[in-house]
Amino acid sequence: MTSTDSSARGDIATGEARPGSWLDSSGSPAGSAARRGRRRRLPHLVAGMLLVVLCVGGAVWWTTSAQDRVPVLVLAKPALLGHVLTPADLRSIDVSAAPGVSLVPADQAASVLGRPMATSLGAGALLTLDAVGTAAIPGTGRAVVGVVVKPGQAPPELAAGASVTVVVTAATAAGSSATGQAPGTSWRATVVGVAPAGTDQATVVSLDLDTAGASQLAQVPAGQLALVMQPAGGER
Repeated sequence: MTSTDSSARGDIATGEARPGSWLDSSGSPAGSAARRGRRRRLPHLVAGMLLVVLCVGGAVWWTTSAQDRVPVLVLAKPALLGHVLTPADLRSIDVSAAPGVSLVPADQAASVLGRPMATSLGAGALLTLDAVGTAAIPGTGRAVVGVVVKPGQAPPELAAGASVTVVVTAATAAGSSATGQAPGTSWRATVVGVAPAGTDQATVVSLDLDTAGASQLAQVPAGQLALVMQPAGGER
């Protein structure tokens, strides 16, 4: 029997553990190491749970948004005031309709076909119930006047809905005394229609402006006006 075996039996007999037998390889208590391992895993578990919650919430939001989208009518091409709608003028898109907006559902196209436009709208514009039927313009205190412009007197991009400044460019002596509109006189207006005049490459532009301005503008001889496009939504 060796002295080592005797020492081991002595330890057992006395119930005393040898120093260091309850420490891990780093010299720390084994229980503390296990607790540190659990603490290191806890942030990963929390992050994983948050990721799952976000994924589920995103899926619910996307599904709800998709369910809220409904097919409505839009204009496939520009439609001017008074134009009678045909199937070729309309197409359908899916949108999320805001409360209070009176859009026309795609399955109710028959309710607007054959009816005149109450205002002028461009291609891609959402069709609303008040855009069809009785003309919405001119409004109270306003009037619509037509002016003839020649090439170079208006931008070629001019279209319904554009905000413009109408400027007197010249005046004869008779025109000046009759109307009192000197060169440089101007009015703010909104274009409601553009159509070829059929002669001399001239164009007839229908303008919506206040009643007083429309009366003055109507007295200016053809060829003595120029139209300047302004930023969309500019004040009149």
